[in-house]
Amino acid sequence: MAEIKSLKSTGVQDECGILGIAAKCEQEIAHDVYFGLFALQHRGQESAGIALSKGDSSVAYYKNMGLVSEVFDQEKLSIFPYAKTAVGHVRYANKGSNNVVNAQPVVFFGRYGRVALSFSGALINAQQLKDEMLKNGHIFQSSVDSEVLASYVNYCANDDAVSGAINAAKKLVGAFAFVYMVGETLIAVRDGYGIKPLIMGERDGDIIFASESCALEALSAKIVRDVLPGEVVVVDKDRNISSYFFTKGCKKPCIFEHVYTARADSKMDGVSVYESRRQAGRKLAELYNVEADIVAGVPDSALAAAKGYSEVSGLPFTDALIKNRYIGRTFIQPSQAMRENSVKIKLSAFAHNIKGKRLVLIDDSIVRGTTSKKIITLLRQAGATEVHMMIASPMVINPCHFGVDMDTKEQLIANGRTEEEIRQIIGADSLHYLPVESLCEACGGKEYCTGCFDGDYSFDISGYYPEN
Repeated sequence: MAEIKSLKSTGVQDECGILGIAAKCEQEIAHDVYFGLFALQHRGQESAGIALSKGDSSVAYYKNMGLVSEVFDQEKLSIFPYAKTAVGHVRYANKGSNNVVNAQPVVFFGRYGRVALSFSGALINAQQLKDEMLKNGHIFQSSVDSEVLASYVNYCANDDAVSGAINAAKKLVGAFAFVYMVGETLIAVRDGYGIKPLIMGERDGDIIFASESCALEALSAKIVRDVLPGEVVVVDKDRNISSYFFTKGCKKPCIFEHVYTARADSKMDGVSVYESRRQAGRKLAELYNVEADIVAGVPDSALAAAKGYSEVSGLPFTDALIKNRYIGRTFIQPSQAMRENSVKIKLSAFAHNIKGKRLVLIDDSIVRGTTSKKIITLLRQAGATEVHMMIASPMVINPCHFGVDMDTKEQLIANGRTEEEIRQIIGADSLHYLPVESLCEACGGKEYCTGCFDGDYSFDISGYYPEN
């Protein structure tokens, strides 16, 4: 069986997964956060952290570099006291160096007691807010947006912590979802366009917020609803729920959640991720008729699309690649070269399944192109006579400014290149992309942020990024 080191880590990564629990009574809440974060591990692998409060102005917390299972074991979890309120976080280091100083939750003494905050997203005006606070005597310990946000929420507070969250959210520019714990009160906030996902669940009176519904499922919680764009949901110490809006929401969430970031068993704003990927594959088959023998998907995010393609095309679905899930890890490095040298996730080819066959290979996206080129080489070495590449999303031609790791146009293989030029670079026999209109239809026909594909971001970013 031929092997290759997959460069999936050089593709796209979402910045973080968040979780917040407001329990009805004191319990081993750290264990619940652990299992919830475990379900969100795909959203960040650099660090993990848990913070909990008993409402006595003290916060117990621990965070460190590594996977959830590496940071927390039974001994560490048993040290946490019983409590009613907690937040958790898994992080991918899109901004800020990947060291423990930048790990979350951010914990600090605020105007209204001991506070912990977990944040996902990217603040376009973070430096502006930071400069404003520095002029007023604030100091910072890290290089991440989350500390700026935590400080700004405290800075904007008037009568209570809730006012701080609402007033701060009005000034934030970018994509964000965060959970904010002060005493036994838990506050959940989603940006005005709903770019970053945030969902609310309930379990026997416990209220849970998470980046994805799969975390609710892991905790045996039922979905209540998505937090709405521009909404601040407050669960007070008596577990009363109130809702405020800091802006009139205009939903335009990130479509890359459906393409790549989210786990397949999650729902995003009521749309099944698995079904949207399956429909994307079906649309690819309707658009592009290729003479081939079998169809396969790059694990894991393209498997549903490959099955959809098989359903329409009639080509047998097969396993061409397998991911080794038991490889030891090293921390993903911030530079492209270091990432390529430190990759530990391996893909292997099923030579028996593909030898002598013309293969249609479905992938979720092509960002930098390195992964696709290496995978195609691997499949040819394993005996595939032809490899026809189908991409279940459009060409990525613009950077993402909202927390997905596509920082500059220079990193993108599709920047300034045609489909044919990309085909030649990656070595495929043919290459086809799904049009943006078809992708949106596959994702429920709703309006999405598709800026990385066509420049249609959730809001006008020209004042912040003139080149776009």
